[in-house]
Amino acid sequence: MNRTRTSLYYLASYLIVIGLALLLVPTQTLGFLLSNGDYGEIFPRLAGMFMSGLGMNIAGIIRARAQALYPGTLVVRSYFIVCLLALYWSSKDPLFLVILGIVLVGVAFTLTSYLMDRAQRPGV
Repeated sequence: MNRTRTSLYYLASYLIVIGLALLLVPTQTLGFLLSNGDYGEIFPRLAGMFMSGLGMNIAGIIRARAQALYPGTLVVRSYFIVCLLALYWSSKDPLFLVILGIVLVGVAFTLTSYLMDRAQRPGV
């Protein structure tokens, strides 16, 4: 599961970086992510808190080499994809497409790595 573990660094990185950016400089971060909505200062900071916290949780999974939890990261991100699409359709804010793209790259990386790692394991 070494490839899968490596792929999770991307997930932890973007969650922590974007989360901290939203927490510390929400207006600039939303602009960087191509948002055309007005979300105020507080709600993006709350979202940043949750994103960075989730990223720290993923970093813990990587550190612990908790292989049983790797597939769960794909399930959660599948849920995020559905939610991001719904949010885009209701708001037409490109922010959700940018985040969707970031998530899809990570899902492709993790899913490919997971399938390759599984194929190399004897008895699977």
